[in-house]
This record gives sequence, C-alpha cells and structure tokens, in this order.
Amino acid sequence: MSDKTELTDAEWRAKLTPEQYHILREAGTERAFTGKYDKHYDAGEYMCAGCGTRLFDSDAKYNSGCGWPAFTRPSESDMVEERRDISHGMIRTEVLCAKCGGHLGHVFPDGPPEEGGMRYCINSASLDFDPEG
Repeated sequence: MSDKTELTDAEWRAKLTPEQYHILREAGTERAFTGKYDKHYDAGEYMCAGCGTRLFDSDAKYNSGCGWPAFTRPSESDMVEERRDISHGMIRTEVLCAKCGGHLGHVFPDGPPEEGGMRYCINSASLDFDPEG
C-alpha cells in the first residue's frame, strides 16, 4: 500500500486515547468482552482508529465467542498486513493496518469453514465504525 501514514510518537499520543495508543502503537490488547464492538452488529464499515483506513465490512463480522470483535476477512486483502508474532510464548499471526502499521489484533485458522476458515480477532479500541459505509 502506498501513501503510508507516518507520525512521530508525540503525534500519535496526541491523536489517540491512551488505550488506543497502547493497542495500536505498543501492540497491547484490551481485556476480553470489554470492547465496544464485541457485540456490535450494525451495518457499516470498521476503520482503523489511527488513520481511518477501511479495514472490515460488517457483513464479515460474526460472534465467535472469543471476547473481541471477529471477522472472517478484511474488506480488501491489501488493507491489512500480517506478520509472525512470537511474543508471550506463542506463535501467532499479528494483523496490522497496512497504511499506518497500527496493531489491530491477530488472525487464527479457526473461523467458520464456510467463510474461508479464518478468524480475525481484532481489538475494539483499534477500530472506528462508520454506519454510512
């Protein structure tokens, strides 16, 4: 993806809430079942809270029971980047916003088989929602 969003640490801190900064810029995680989009099923689009890039459509959202918003796929494959994450004694696949590099969550191969089998487990604080989308 071209036209990357690059801000200084001070600019990110000024733009984001402390929770958003911790998740998007420090790869933090919100507590399970506490995020505002966990049980949110309105029609629209979910965007990166850091840069506004469209990441997930509501028709890809489902209730996985994991405690975080879950999606079967991104809006477009080039809107997110995936990389190996070996933190916390596990091997996982981290999901990042392709435009600003913000940490969104992780993707796991245990999603609905009829939808491709992937579960994008995303922090609510890393997202904004647009009902007009």
